[in-house]
Amino acid sequence: MAQSLHFLTPATSPTLKTQTFSKKILSKSNLSIRQTRKPLSICAVSSDLESKSVTTKILGSENGKGGVFEVDAVTEVELKENGFRSTRRTKLVCTIGPATCGFEQLEALAVGGMNVARINMCHGTRDWHRSVIQSVRRLNEEKGYAVAIMMDTEGSEIHMGDLGGSTASAKAEDGEIWTFSVRAFDSPLPEHTISVNYEGFAEDVKVGDELLVDGGMVRFEVTEKLGPDVKCRCTDPGLLLPRANLTFWRDGSLVRERNAMLPTISSKDWLDIDFGIAEGVDFIAISFVKSAEVINHLKSYIAARSRDSDIAVIAKIESVDSLKNLKEIIQASDGAMVARGDLGAQIPLEQVPSAQQRIVQTCRQLNKPVIVASQLLESMIEYPTPTRAEVADVSEAVRQRADALMLSGESAMGQFPDKALTVLRSVSLRIEKWWREEKRHEAMELQDIASSYSDSISEEICNSAAKMANNLEVDALFVYTKTGHMASLLSRCRPDCPIFAFTNTTSVRRRLNLQWGLIPFRLDFSDDMENNLNKTFSLLKARGMIKSGDLVIAVSDMLQSIQVMNVP
Repeated sequence: MAQSLHFLTPATSPTLKTQTFSKKILSKSNLSIRQTRKPLSICAVSSDLESKSVTTKILGSENGKGGVFEVDAVTEVELKENGFRSTRRTKLVCTIGPATCGFEQLEALAVGGMNVARINMCHGTRDWHRSVIQSVRRLNEEKGYAVAIMMDTEGSEIHMGDLGGSTASAKAEDGEIWTFSVRAFDSPLPEHTISVNYEGFAEDVKVGDELLVDGGMVRFEVTEKLGPDVKCRCTDPGLLLPRANLTFWRDGSLVRERNAMLPTISSKDWLDIDFGIAEGVDFIAISFVKSAEVINHLKSYIAARSRDSDIAVIAKIESVDSLKNLKEIIQASDGAMVARGDLGAQIPLEQVPSAQQRIVQTCRQLNKPVIVASQLLESMIEYPTPTRAEVADVSEAVRQRADALMLSGESAMGQFPDKALTVLRSVSLRIEKWWREEKRHEAMELQDIASSYSDSISEEICNSAAKMANNLEVDALFVYTKTGHMASLLSRCRPDCPIFAFTNTTSVRRRLNLQWGLIPFRLDFSDDMENNLNKTFSLLKARGMIKSGDLVIAVSDMLQSIQVMNVP
């Protein structure tokens, strides 16, 4: 079957002149196209478009004859001031807590680059979380953002309860004796006492065991057992935070007795999931996933509870079981989170970096977004600047091409949430720029993941479009997608240029805001690609986001082709 490259030039009449090039042109362009049953064309289109007058609203939306057009306000400013190459590709997730739950604080995070707001069901009441969700939705509606909402379940692993008194944290000093108890306390907790959620805790631990809080941030040695109480001596001092994870080690190995039989999703988690479905969150992150069956079960439950819902399920990789079943879990999920804090409590610390890289690469291969989380800028909970080691850690996650980085305590309860977000943004921009300047295209060969003939064509189109974008040094890739799938395939290729993802639904637009390199727009479009391009060029030029002469490549769900054009 012949393969051809068609260049379509504008003419005074509707007839387009076609010039056919040999297959050698494709090989020179480093362009690989799978032979298909139907001809697969690659079109280069140029035309003169009349710029239409567009009234710009503060909200970043257009409602008129052209339908709806929404764009992130911060991205719009960045494109106007600095151009295509300046846009940040790595996405940023911020955990919302007491330090950032107000509308003004949320807006400051959005201005600073927050793409996803995370609510942690380990803390706070459902009414409190509902108010945060409502504030984020209001922020999107009034200020033109597309901040998605991720709800993180508590999970059924062993963890501490809330600390007694009015303080949100407590300091454990070297040599102090603390009591870990499974008793229910009606009155405030006695001094140096911590409640534990796992009823079998006192039976499973033994004198001499090492107890790790939050992956080793604080360490204790078990010295005595008195019924439901376990007396422990602090061996490594540190800050105790409410609901911190607890693990215990014996003779250098993690103790996994009855705790290993706990269900992944607890009864409280199911109630929280019902809450998340009712509130219409964009992502639900499941803690301590042990197998793909858990993900499949949850997806079926969400589909039954809300047939119109498109909530994405994120698997948190934070246990030995998660690593054993990694590929199956990621295939079943809609994305993954490298929860390094709890993961580091279950495997030796020196294995965490290689585990992180393995998870990131597996997600990339399977076309699932991946978030690197936990202790990225831990010192900024208390200090206004990060350590050099933390900056290096963030840089490595960006260099690995993770989709997103996540702040936890830094933004939830830290003293400098805005500064912590600024550090993530600035480091991401610098490493991404360095990567492009050095032309460090990865040697990673992306495996075929298509499950149908149609998906295979879409995959080949996106792979080829990304290669062309790099070879031709285009300014942007345009993708018109109803489900987000084509945009996701382009993101997987990690092209040098930004990807403008146009979708006609608000929920898909927010979900795409988690994926690397995507700038999601909401746009009413049709199956007529020429009309879509005309409309897009008019709207973007009127806003000053593109200019005549910019080189773009366009692909879509509707038309199986690659179109290369200069903005008229």
